[in-house]
Amino acid sequence: MANPRLATGIWVSAYLRRLGLQNIPAYVVAHGDDTAGAVLVKCALLDGTAQLWTREWDFETDSHDWRMSLQADEESVDAAIRRQRGFDPDLWVIEIESREGRVLLEEEGF
Repeated sequence: MANPRLATGIWVSAYLRRLGLQNIPAYVVAHGDDTAGAVLVKCALLDGTAQLWTREWDFETDSHDWRMSLQADEESVDAAIRRQRGFDPDLWVIEIESREGRVLLEEEGF
């Protein structure tokens, strides 16, 4: 889940709105569980490559932090997403298009 106190569907809506305000195109390509689904963020760099962002637990700081888990050709990133969706049907996938790799996940509030 994106935030332990916030339903995933609400978090996704807010994230898409924030991206829209920055003129960053984003789409929900897989709708997961509205309450507790995990979220993957794919950033297509529009040059045939992409990044895959996941939220991971940091035991040292006791926090969930967004990390780029993969940067590769877009086909490889899509294959990684398909594998994860294969064992987690509640998973959300958001795709962003940004040549600069702007995902806004490093900003406060995410």
